[in-house]
Amino acid sequence: MQITINKRAKFDYELLEKYEAGLVLFGHEVKSIKTGHISLKGAFITIHNNELYLTNALIPLYQYASDITDYDPNRSRKLLIKKSELRSLIGKKTQAGLTMVPIRVYTKKNLIKLEFALARGKAKHDKRNTIKKREVDRNIARALRN
Repeated sequence: MQITINKRAKFDYELLEKYEAGLVLFGHEVKSIKTGHISLKGAFITIHNNELYLTNALIPLYQYASDITDYDPNRSRKLLIKKSELRSLIGKKTQAGLTMVPIRVYTKKNLIKLEFALARGKAKHDKRNTIKKREVDRNIARALRN
């Protein structure tokens, strides 16, 4: 079941390869995510000590969590991924100057998974072309309905 999507990712980046990773979370964070309280707006993936971290994703405190005083909703969360995929990601990222952006969060059985992509940033004129294409498609769909 899909929980959230990063809508800006497809607009701001050209997505090259998609990957799936697990998230290391606290129990109250899992409950908060399963109720739909997560935002990937402005989130990105970083590499520290040969490990991937989801940075700047907002997971607010679960509404019914007991007294948790020093919780940081924007903390970095470790991603769980196979070592072979990790090595290839690090190589591709450093070689081609690419970035990793989170695309969506969803549940798979009882686990919470993150889909992210190796991406290249779009230039301003590429974004304009995307907007033009979307408007043309919308006009064509309207004309076909009428």
